[in-house]
Amino acid sequence: MDWRPTLNDRPGPLYERLVDALAADIESGRLHRGQRLPTHRALAAALGMDLTTVTRAYGEARRRGLTEARVGQGTFVAESRTRAPRAAAAGIEFDLSMNLPPEPLEADLEGRIMRGLAALQRDYGITDFLNYQQSGGSERDRGIASDWLRGRVSTAMAQTLLISPGTQTALLSLLLTFARPGEVVLADRHTYPGFRAAAATAGVRVIGVESDGHGMIPTALDEACRRHAPKAVYLVPTIHNPTTVTMAQARREQVAAVIRRRGLLLFEDDAYGSLDPRRQPMATLIPERSYLAASFSKIIAPGLRVSLLLVPDRTAAARMESTLRAVAQMPMPLTVALVLRWLSDGTADEIIDAVAAEAAARQKLAAKALSSESYKAHPTGHHLWLSLPAAWNRAEFAAHIQKQGLAVVTSDSFSVDGTPDHAIRVALGAARSRAELVAALDLLAVALRTPPAAARIV
Repeated sequence: MDWRPTLNDRPGPLYERLVDALAADIESGRLHRGQRLPTHRALAAALGMDLTTVTRAYGEARRRGLTEARVGQGTFVAESRTRAPRAAAAGIEFDLSMNLPPEPLEADLEGRIMRGLAALQRDYGITDFLNYQQSGGSERDRGIASDWLRGRVSTAMAQTLLISPGTQTALLSLLLTFARPGEVVLADRHTYPGFRAAAATAGVRVIGVESDGHGMIPTALDEACRRHAPKAVYLVPTIHNPTTVTMAQARREQVAAVIRRRGLLLFEDDAYGSLDPRRQPMATLIPERSYLAASFSKIIAPGLRVSLLLVPDRTAAARMESTLRAVAQMPMPLTVALVLRWLSDGTADEIIDAVAAEAAARQKLAAKALSSESYKAHPTGHHLWLSLPAAWNRAEFAAHIQKQGLAVVTSDSFSVDGTPDHAIRVALGAARSRAELVAALDLLAVALRTPPAAARIV
């Protein structure tokens, strides 16, 4: 309640200076999420300014997502940056179907983007990024990216790294390059739907391999190799989508040994790896046959469409660059330049740390709301894998909660072999704020306790 910002060193109209000071104090930690702010009248009196100026500033701060007003309580620092609602089906109030990273205030994503673009304009001019660029990134770009990636993959080098417009493009390019139509690639029984879509586009068959609570089972992988003669195996070893499983080091080594012995290629999707930096990618175990896609979509923002593709050698890099050029020509130069600037100056790591911290906070909210339910989760993951009560049919349950205004995804969307688990994926990061997430989880908890017969009566 005693917040008094410093305004004299800021340019612009008084109300804008007040909003900028508020944003700066949130970013620095002087103000924390959920903190109550002075009333309009109290702040105006403390700063010696007109009440209408403070009211205008508070209104602008709320529009920017910095604050939230609570009826009868006052104005508070927002719990997270409120993202614009995505287009959703009619009647959907809480859409937890898309596995998005949260946007915590501490990440200051919008502010960093604006400041980063301004710096690029100052240093290079925006028009430099509106022309054709080298597919896979320039040598300088690859050098910056490999320097950053080397923090997790010691073998990363500019000569064996490509910059792709998103991991989806990289996956399709890998399939087009290394598998002919009708050939087989292995994956977990439940896997990322985007990979299945890419395989369907390339005409490649995806065969599911049995997994347990530690990831893909090595003996099952070996047997699948014997039966199907696959070209490659697709894995998400860290915070698996959708099951949330993270392979322990021993399991990674066992699976890597099978891949090497059977002469497979590894397509490793490292979408969430930076959220659990203790885990090194499996590519470090078998670099000579690994293609590692490290995306920024799930650790910063999906709209950036920037992914790093680490390949075994220069020959593979040239081959993949050719395919990437045919599929997508090049990554978007402006967003690549922005991300590379963030990688160079430490901004990317600060954003990732803030996203991981917010994800951890949301997992704790989920643990409290769903304490009586059976589900799997990772402490810093964006989603959870929740087992449904046996009495419920998956489609009926999804339809029931959709009528209540909540959207999730059933296991059917992830099943490779047509025998999905009796489960749903709940994307915690998709909620626009912690308050919205709590409301959605409370709705979900009530639905899980409601017998199907009672739900039909309603």
